Amino acid sequence: MDSMDPARAFVKDVNRVVVKVGTAVVTRGDGRLALGRIGALCEQIKELNTQGFEVILVTSGAVGVGRQRLRYRKLVNSSFADLQKPQGELDGKACAAVGQSGLMALYDALFSQLDVSSSQLLVTDNDFRDPDFRLQISETVNTLLNLRVIPIFNENDAISTRRAPYEDSSGIFWDNDSLAALLALELKADLLVLLSDVDGLYSGPPSDPNSKLIHTYVKAKHQGEITFGDKSRLGRGGMTAKVKAAVYAAYAGIPVVITSGFSPNNIIKVLNGECVGTLFHQDAHLWVTLKDIGAREMAVAARECSRRLKSLSSEDRRKILLDIANALEANENLIKVENDADVAEALQGGYEKSLISRLTLKPGKISSLAKSIRVLAEMEEPVGHVLKRTELADGLILEKTSCPLGVLLIVFESRPDALVQIASLAIRSGNGLLLKGGKEAKRSNAILHKVITGAIPDSVGEKLIGLVTSRDEIPDLLKLDDVIDLVIPRGSNKLVAQIKNSTKIPVLGHADGICHVYVDKSANMDMAKRIVLDAKIDYPAACNAMETLLVHRDLVKNGELNDLMVELSNEGVTLYGGPRTSSLLNITEAQSFHHEYNSLDCTLEIVDDVHEAIDHIHRHGSAHTDCIIAEDHEAAKIFLQQVDSAAVFHNASTRFCDGARFGLGAEVGISTSRIHARGPVGVEGLLTTRWILRGSGQVVDGDKGVVYTHKDLSLQS
Repeated sequence: MDSMDPARAFVKDVNRVVVKVGTAVVTRGDGRLALGRIGALCEQIKELNTQGFEVILVTSGAVGVGRQRLRYRKLVNSSFADLQKPQGELDGKACAAVGQSGLMALYDALFSQLDVSSSQLLVTDNDFRDPDFRLQISETVNTLLNLRVIPIFNENDAISTRRAPYEDSSGIFWDNDSLAALLALELKADLLVLLSDVDGLYSGPPSDPNSKLIHTYVKAKHQGEITFGDKSRLGRGGMTAKVKAAVYAAYAGIPVVITSGFSPNNIIKVLNGECVGTLFHQDAHLWVTLKDIGAREMAVAARECSRRLKSLSSEDRRKILLDIANALEANENLIKVENDADVAEALQGGYEKSLISRLTLKPGKISSLAKSIRVLAEMEEPVGHVLKRTELADGLILEKTSCPLGVLLIVFESRPDALVQIASLAIRSGNGLLLKGGKEAKRSNAILHKVITGAIPDSVGEKLIGLVTSRDEIPDLLKLDDVIDLVIPRGSNKLVAQIKNSTKIPVLGHADGICHVYVDKSANMDMAKRIVLDAKIDYPAACNAMETLLVHRDLVKNGELNDLMVELSNEGVTLYGGPRTSSLLNITEAQSFHHEYNSLDCTLEIVDDVHEAIDHIHRHGSAHTDCIIAEDHEAAKIFLQQVDSAAVFHNASTRFCDGARFGLGAEVGISTSRIHARGPVGVEGLLTTRWILRGSGQVVDGDKGVVYTHKDLSLQS
């Protein structure tokens, strides 16, 4: 979990909690009790009780349970003739009387199994008109809580003087949601949790795909924006009643969270400060300026700024990049301080060495980044480049031109230098950008973002590049396929897979960097040793580092493989063998060929020839970068033609697969996707095309009178 959301920091002071569970949570669709959900609720309350929290439960469901029981009883006692008659609705008060005992018996049985005592308190609206009653109920509840007994409240609908429990909304409270809010105030609770059958309050009906979850309710912002769906299938008011009760309690000083009672451990998650459900708080309006703007607003702002960026001249865009390079160098010491703090925290947190290596901005890194930005600035203008000119007919000229994709969402882990590369590429290509870095680099990312956006002129706007600081925003961003045009995840296989499964937006990226070097029997072994060592030890944590070494079987016989293994061992490389190698050379067998070590570990396997090497790569590789070391040009030709990876090399280290080394200036990532961009993705990978047609009054009119020439023209107009 990211560091606690400031809006949820109040939970540190919570001791007394009122939990209200709705009818839709405690019953199933057929009206029967939802034993699994009620059991999970009781287990959470038991856990909180053990931890020292004072928990008060307000439960609905008695009327629903009673109705189901009475319908069954009526059916059993009816004759066939009775069943032919119109069936009237059962009396709600009778349903409440029958259902309350059954509901309470279940709570008592479940809590007893958990070695927790519970108590029943039935109240009516009129009770609260009596000051002595209010004093007595407070004393009783305090006594019960001191004895670690769970008080369970419900409105006594059976003897309520309301005209009808489902229709009368007058009085001090009007349903169990408002009763829970009233009790939270009367009993001086620190928090009220309202459990619902949805995840929280949405901007519209939860079934509407355009609705989004509101994490913090701000009355001035949301009161007029929300469209409520249907009320609860069983209870009295559904979400409308919950919001009314939540606003009442929150503005009286009791924080309220509406969250799902269907999800396990949501009450505990709320008390751990996790951002689940919707928070209502009297100070919520003060947090609006402190929190990130919403996902849609951030994406829309980036698009608007990108359009202003695109309208600038090439020279003006070039100047922005040069200003950013200068600003990075001018703030190098400040960036170093923040990065050192991130690294120190990662070390203290016990993170893996490979992650810490990627996290660290080593000496000279800022200068190197600034240099790559200047190289990018001096490259040929990529936007508006005419790719093809065609004369369709006399006086009708069609041009295919390059243009920005629009808004990019980049989710990356660990590497703060990626933020700089991606931001500079986005500016050069005229795109808006949203960035979400790993929490381990939060200080580094924040200072780099501040330095870069500070160099963007007001005529474009600093919102061109948005920094997403909360992981909770990511699901909302991934739904914005109408605003965000491309997602590029840079990180683990798990991260990439999660994003691909969570969005309709096109995704460009690679899951793994399982790179192979195949040493053929014809290889120059001095060259092979240099390349293999470089591919493994130059930067083991990089995605283009060698993870599997394949060697021709003849190199075992002539002793060359042994020499190569000694060289690797001397550099601290630990070798794990495939089935063939481990049995032949007596080394530990690798758990899997499809494994990215990101360290000084490496898999070694022996193959019969280049064809077996290619088959191995296709079965176990990740289509990233693969290399052959060979003097036999026919073997090399076969390898280069048949290996289906984004980058395939002959007699060169896999470490050359890099945007800067390819002369792209920088890279947004390396793509193994088979879409418009593969391998290191520079400016060109962030562009698409559009068609511009210039005419002089031509119309189609059924193609009458139009003589199509479809003649290719010079790119220069």
